[in-house]
Amino acid sequence: MRDAHAGLTRFDDFRRSLGIAPTMLTGRLTGLTAEGLLEKRRYSERPPRDEYVLTEAGRDFLPVLFAMGAWGRKHRGGGKVTRFFDAETGTEIDPVTIDRATGAPVGTRPIRFAAPE
Repeated sequence: MRDAHAGLTRFDDFRRSLGIAPTMLTGRLTGLTAEGLLEKRRYSERPPRDEYVLTEAGRDFLPVLFAMGAWGRKHRGGGKVTRFFDAETGTEIDPVTIDRATGAPVGTRPIRFAAPE
């Protein structure tokens, strides 16, 4: 998802960026497509070639990716963790999840859970 948000769409570009086996990448792209985060589109008939583009659900996943990255840096910082920077200012993005109705950061106010109706 990180690379798709960075503009990659083609199998070979994903493979070069991630450095993983083609069979593993095929499985990941198939799963992300099945979950509706990516859409597979044919861009060449001869030879047959497909690209993987973000769907609306995939684009909406970006804040989740940022939040997971921040959590990983804080609690699992020993490994390689992707960092995100604002392209215009060059400053590192420090994501905060905020409740739209109250403006309060999530986790700072009491919550309750409700079963689905």
